[in-house]
Amino acid sequence: MTVATSKKSTFDLPVILFMVIVHGGALFALIPANFSWAALGVAVFLHWVTGGLGITLGFHRLLTHRSFQAPKWLEYFLAFCGTLACEGGVIDWVGMHRLHHLHSDQTADPHDSNRGFWWSHMGWMLREIPCRSQVDRFTKDLHDDPFYQFLNKQFIPLQVLLGLGLYFLGGWPFVVWGVFVRLVAVFHCTWLVNSATHQFGYRTYESGDRSTNCWWVALLTYGEGWHNNHHAFQHSARHGLQWWEIDITWMTIQLLQTLGLATKVKLAGKE
Repeated sequence: MTVATSKKSTFDLPVILFMVIVHGGALFALIPANFSWAALGVAVFLHWVTGGLGITLGFHRLLTHRSFQAPKWLEYFLAFCGTLACEGGVIDWVGMHRLHHLHSDQTADPHDSNRGFWWSHMGWMLREIPCRSQVDRFTKDLHDDPFYQFLNKQFIPLQVLLGLGLYFLGGWPFVVWGVFVRLVAVFHCTWLVNSATHQFGYRTYESGDRSTNCWWVALLTYGEGWHNNHHAFQHSARHGLQWWEIDITWMTIQLLQTLGLATKVKLAGKE
């Protein structure tokens, strides 16, 4: 087994610089002149587009786990939305997440929760961990696609273009809230699935790891917080399996089914 993490691993300076810039940019939201209700609305809307449609629905349930099928144009659109979340390239994201499921909470898990909340939440990204070199092994369905290769390499330039568009629409408040604040919010909401839902909440199933169901993470991540359910039924399009486990992304998939845009939907117990 290849060990994914090491206490001797070196810091990934480009990633650290990127995180400092993004989090530093979000601090400009504290300046009153940079606030407007319209800018806040843009941030909330783009949080849903990039974090909900992009990361949760596109990167995770569609591309990583193939829990349903969609027309290629819709698949590409959702992948584009996820790319605007700026959580790395789509191929890298999918590969690392598949690796996580293969070795969940073991030493080969990139964000092994046994190493503590900080490591699983964010610390692992700031290190040059060996498992990054294994991504191609887990993404053979994506890495030969020219569109996914483009998104994987150009996610930062695409974010810059988005920022320019927001500037022309609403000036610096739109950039500060629509790019920096929104990115920080989407980042930490996503990372809570790696950290909080391996630490807090309840466990319905014996999934062989420390995954939990955490209601408040589910609210922040459009249904991803029902993580123990997900680890028990990895390919299920529905994560909230009880009536009280609200799963907005599953509701979105149901809507796509009604419109004929989601087919071969996989469900727990019927995989």
